[in-house]
Amino acid sequence: MTTDQERAQKPRRLILFLLLLPLVVFLALSAVFLMQLFSGRDTSVVPSALIGQPAPRTELPPLEGMDLPGLSPGDFQGNVTLVNVWGSWCLPCRDEHPFLMQLGEDERIRLVGLNYKDRPENARRFLGELGNPFDAIGVDQSGRAAIEWGVYGVPETFLVGPDGTIRYKHVGPFTPRSLKNDLMPEVEKALAEMAG
Repeated sequence: MTTDQERAQKPRRLILFLLLLPLVVFLALSAVFLMQLFSGRDTSVVPSALIGQPAPRTELPPLEGMDLPGLSPGDFQGNVTLVNVWGSWCLPCRDEHPFLMQLGEDERIRLVGLNYKDRPENARRFLGELGNPFDAIGVDQSGRAAIEWGVYGVPETFLVGPDGTIRYKHVGPFTPRSLKNDLMPEVEKALAEMAG
């Protein structure tokens, strides 16, 4: 090959490389997304930096017009507590509520509501229509407590062990499957630890 032919080949190779590069990057990203899609991982499980850490020291006032206490972190000690972040404006919270009513019947568990950015009258109406599963309800009008808890969206539920540490986090509404396969095994572990 002569030098002129070699010089002519270099720009062609560069153009071919620049044309193929986006295709190669697209195929690589597609492969990564497909692997995640078909991995079988439960997308409702969001890792939380708070797992294994003490529950935030959040004091919240009670919901007006309800004969229940607010949220007090001191109440976590010695109890297996579920902290459910909810709002009357949240449609998935409405879907999840029958499962919370079921959990509220289990006397081994203390169920606490964190009412997120809601009007008191709407929250009371919501509970009046669907029932009140909560042993306590703290009102987070500003959303500050939700930030401290690392909330991504509503509903979310945290399991706090008898030592006051967060053991488990569930994002989104509960389903029969998530209750049976995810939450209840973690609750049973925490209860066994409390008994032992």
